[in-house]
Amino acid sequence: MSGRDNDSRAASASGSLYPGLVAFLIVALAAVVIALGRVQRAAMHGPEPVRATNAVGDSTCISCHRDKAAFEQTAHRLTMRLPTRQAILGDFASESNVLPTNSPDVHFRMDADSTGFYQTLVVRTGADSTSRTERIAYVAGSGRKGQSFLYWSGDKPFQLPVSYSTRLDAWIGTPSRGGIDPRAIFNRPVAPRCWECHASWMQSGPNPSAENEYRPEGVILGLTCERCHASGQRHVAHERSLLHHVVRDRSIVNPARLVRERKMETCAQCHGGLGDSPDELGDMHANLVSLLSRSRCFTASQMTCTTCHDVHRPQRDVVELSGRCLTCHQQQSCKLFATRGSAIVGKCVDCHMPLRVQGRSHWIRVYPDSGR
Repeated sequence: MSGRDNDSRAASASGSLYPGLVAFLIVALAAVVIALGRVQRAAMHGPEPVRATNAVGDSTCISCHRDKAAFEQTAHRLTMRLPTRQAILGDFASESNVLPTNSPDVHFRMDADSTGFYQTLVVRTGADSTSRTERIAYVAGSGRKGQSFLYWSGDKPFQLPVSYSTRLDAWIGTPSRGGIDPRAIFNRPVAPRCWECHASWMQSGPNPSAENEYRPEGVILGLTCERCHASGQRHVAHERSLLHHVVRDRSIVNPARLVRERKMETCAQCHGGLGDSPDELGDMHANLVSLLSRSRCFTASQMTCTTCHDVHRPQRDVVELSGRCLTCHQQQSCKLFATRGSAIVGKCVDCHMPLRVQGRSHWIRVYPDSGR
């Protein structure tokens, strides 16, 4: 076979290869363009409030943001949970599980077995005894100060008549009942405002005019990552895409990057009170944002809630929190420094944000009885 024939055949094979290669490159480029378009459309879509159909869950978030794992132990995250032996702090042991009332013929009993956890109202004893039992569906409250309990009646949730006090380490009448009355009944509805801050998502019932009608399916209990950062569905799809470095993701909210007013509004969603006077209510239902905004520390600086609070981990050390004050103030400027010296170190919070009822006042100022 001549060299001319070989060259001819090679040229023929090469000529037939090029169209196939070009076609492949065109298809590949089209696939990249389509994928890029999808990623861009998803990323350019604004943040969406979390709900059952677009939530990815904290475990997905923490799989990348491992430094935020301590958030799972915060009061925000634990503010509403399913009932377990670990979640409920009250004692179900015999004798410790009974709460008497003002009537010797009426008491409440808390029981636990393999089927769940229950509260029972018992009227009289013996043959004439009558009772009503409801199963605990949710535990409300992290337990730092106490816990209350909810049950379902059809598609309506109600608060149970017995709560738990951490300070007393005892069962008590549900707060705002003024103690436990023998007439305490099981018809206290759960207002929508409660769900806004004790759950990240709760689906309303089909009747738009009903204030206490919900669908338990898909409820997201407690405040999850997505309650403040928005749904992570599009964000996760973007980050897992090979093109995530090409398109900027706009589907997630980082409150740390918001302007001051928006940061404060984020916290005020739950710490803006229940419509009561913000003055000295002294618990987490008070308008803490309004109290803080009265403070000279707030008006004379650009501070926000997160200047002192790290929402991604439990914070209970007042000495540590007092150290945040020293980023702006000097201990020598305190009027008590001249007489007490270094003994005042770590006590800024105790003096200027004293305990009131069940929480600290967030109106940072000099109190008449402080420093005593």
